[in-house]
Amino acid sequence: MPVEVTWWGHATATVRDSGVTVLTDPLLVRRMAHLRRRRGRLPPPSAALADVVLVSHLHADHLHLGSLALLAPGTRVVVPRGALRAVPRLRRLAPVLRFEEVRAGECVSVREVTVRAVPAAHDGRRMPYGPHRAPALGYVVEGAARTYFAGDTGLFDGMAEAVGPVDVALLPVGGWGPWLGEEHLDAESAAHALTRLCPRTAVPVHYGTYWPIGMDAVRPHEFHAPGDEFVRKAGMLAPEVAVHRLTHGESLRLEAA
Repeated sequence: MPVEVTWWGHATATVRDSGVTVLTDPLLVRRMAHLRRRRGRLPPPSAALADVVLVSHLHADHLHLGSLALLAPGTRVVVPRGALRAVPRLRRLAPVLRFEEVRAGECVSVREVTVRAVPAAHDGRRMPYGPHRAPALGYVVEGAARTYFAGDTGLFDGMAEAVGPVDVALLPVGGWGPWLGEEHLDAESAAHALTRLCPRTAVPVHYGTYWPIGMDAVRPHEFHAPGDEFVRKAGMLAPEVAVHRLTHGESLRLEAA
């Protein structure tokens, strides 16, 4: 059975595996606070239909309350343990959505698919509010293939051991502003991640979608370049990995090994 990955923009992607639809970090709006979508059409309403939604951490461009409110009632939403306590407004959605809190190493099952939470090197608190009460996570979706969604992370010791063998890696390669802070992957460090993870296939995400309003002329290459730069760096550092730079809304179909 083929596995299909669709990139909607930023860290939002749909993974279809073994008849299960998994949606990552849904950000389904044209504008969020000071950020405006500059490339790619908005995901269609069908993008909000999923068997399970994975939220990697509490930053507002990954745990976006307005986008979660677009999900169908009863949708399962996996969040880092402590998220409901750390984000009071999230609890307002609890009567509608089925939240499941997990920590690294824990798994949830959705029919033929298992989702395993893995560590991430990233500050997971709900900025700028409150203490660090819900650590950032990545997830490995295991069905016909093993698909790693990194969320937001930097390189960290033991990354390959924590994530385990994967077939497909969805790796962040940029951001939403001209300066990436610590605990992020850029195009080069994401290519170095490939040398540790050794997936068969990689898809760059988290770039070229949102940008601060009024900053279009500030280091625009940081908006446009990361996807192509990742392809170039990956070809140098991990030539055995097939890298697919998807456009917004484009899908990749992979035959399971």
